Amino acid sequence: MKTMLKTTLALLLAAGLNYTAVAQGISLPQPSSGQTVIQDFGLGKITVKYSRPNTKGREIFGALEPYGQVWRTGANNATSITFTEDISLEGKKVPAGEYALFTIPGKNEWTIILNKTVKQWGSYEYKEADDVIRIKVKPVTLKDKTETFSINFTDVYPTKATLQLLWGSTMVPVKLTTDIDARVMASIDEAMKGDKKPYFQAAQYYFENGKDLNKTLEWMNAAETADPKAPWVKLWKGRVQLKMGDKKGAAETAQAGIKLSTELNNPEYIRLNTGLLEETKK
Repeated sequence: MKTMLKTTLALLLAAGLNYTAVAQGISLPQPSSGQTVIQDFGLGKITVKYSRPNTKGREIFGALEPYGQVWRTGANNATSITFTEDISLEGKKVPAGEYALFTIPGKNEWTIILNKTVKQWGSYEYKEADDVIRIKVKPVTLKDKTETFSINFTDVYPTKATLQLLWGSTMVPVKLTTDIDARVMASIDEAMKGDKKPYFQAAQYYFENGKDLNKTLEWMNAAETADPKAPWVKLWKGRVQLKMGDKKGAAETAQAGIKLSTELNNPEYIRLNTGLLEETKK
């Protein structure tokens, strides 16, 4: 009975707001603005759709949003999060798909929930039986308060990132990871069988992901042969040489990169190759 009352109230509120706006023939801004965040991650994307309430001077967690109760993680409709590829949250695997993102705030620990019922108003119809995963994370107390509830991504790398929930003086971090190395390596191997071999891109991936440096340099040399006047190739070849301990070779490559960048009037690669040259002197 309690659940039915909550559901009925939510529907009436939603219907009432829409009726008022239509009946009076006016357009009104939502008290809690909507936002969609799209983040490239791994070989896919993550999309978050949510509404953003303001604190308006109120105490938030433990007061407005009680500890120990399921929260829609925003306002209005339940927050949704979509993964175009399989990923892991705090080490727990999640299949690609769209989920409702619920949370249970706590003073010292939060529960992060992905639920398969996406289209629902608030958490009135939330069912634990529909949960896909639940994980525990530790909240962080912020010195500077966040007025408008925010969800964002930080420390984003090809295979890891952090999803942050921020409101009031609280920030909740959720670690995301994805395993794309096997697929990338397979795609490189396949591409290398073709006529147009992606030497430069493959060498970059090898360099940034701790692969065989001898193979990396071999491919950078091939990229240099294919495009001898590209200062960006010189920069990356020099970085590889420096990582391999060849400071003299890296310095010569950086100087060649500076010369080419100057001829092309490209200040960015003048700066980058100059920075590489300085590194060779340390």
